[in-house]
Amino acid sequence: MVQYMEWLKAFLFGIVEGITEWLPISSTGHMILLNEFVKLDVSDAFYKMFEVVIQFGAILAVVVLFWNQIWPLKRNHGRHGGASVTIDRDIIRLWCKIVVACIPAAVVGLKWNDLFEELFYNYQSVAVALIVFGVAFIAVETAHKDKPAKINSLNELTYPTVLMIGMFQLIAAIFPGTSRSGSTIVGALLLGVSRTVAAEFTFFLAIPVMFGASLLKLVKFGLVFTQTELIILAIGMVTAFVSSMLIIRMLMAFVKKHDFKVFGWYRIILGIAVLAYFMLAR
Repeated sequence: MVQYMEWLKAFLFGIVEGITEWLPISSTGHMILLNEFVKLDVSDAFYKMFEVVIQFGAILAVVVLFWNQIWPLKRNHGRHGGASVTIDRDIIRLWCKIVVACIPAAVVGLKWNDLFEELFYNYQSVAVALIVFGVAFIAVETAHKDKPAKINSLNELTYPTVLMIGMFQLIAAIFPGTSRSGSTIVGALLLGVSRTVAAEFTFFLAIPVMFGASLLKLVKFGLVFTQTELIILAIGMVTAFVSSMLIIRMLMAFVKKHDFKVFGWYRIILGIAVLAYFMLAR
């Protein structure tokens, strides 16, 4: 019975990861808060690895949903049944831009990631970041209301633009609760990128970032798991994958007709609620 409860907890963590990873409300922040109330009966070392590596399931959802937009090798069928493979140069250029956007977070994260976790991975930092970036979302959307976007396709993104988006992503790498997707989307909007393009580029940017973070945590933890740990990790990853598939489709449909203010208000309300709860609990 105890074992099944741990599986159920892993299922819950996977759902929270899959939903919050792509919405601009901070998956790391939600995972930290969830861990305050629902603790897995595992070692601290395993949990620190688990909360990052289940993101790999979320990554796979992006790969599956956007495969044609991110895989550069295209198979062409000839008139007489033959086939050839061509390289989509636009996709190669897109990946070059993704790599450039990853540089700031990769350089800073590799050097100081452990320090950031020690200093800021707590409910106070998460709550403050939720509120501050919630206000930022509302302010940015208000300022850009009815303004036409300057960049309306992925091909129009320039290297200086994606490097600046990468700098905004760096904020999320330092402060949990900021939201990686939230910081990149806010940055992109400030730079004149349309909501749809901002969301898509954020998804693609997550592939190397989250894969790298997952691989780093696995290497640090080691590839030796107990049977229970392996099952917990698998449940979390699979659940994150399925829930991500659903939420990404919903988000892409949402941004075509709505702005991001609702996520700003959600962040503010949640941040205030978290601070109030822990102040009263003391």
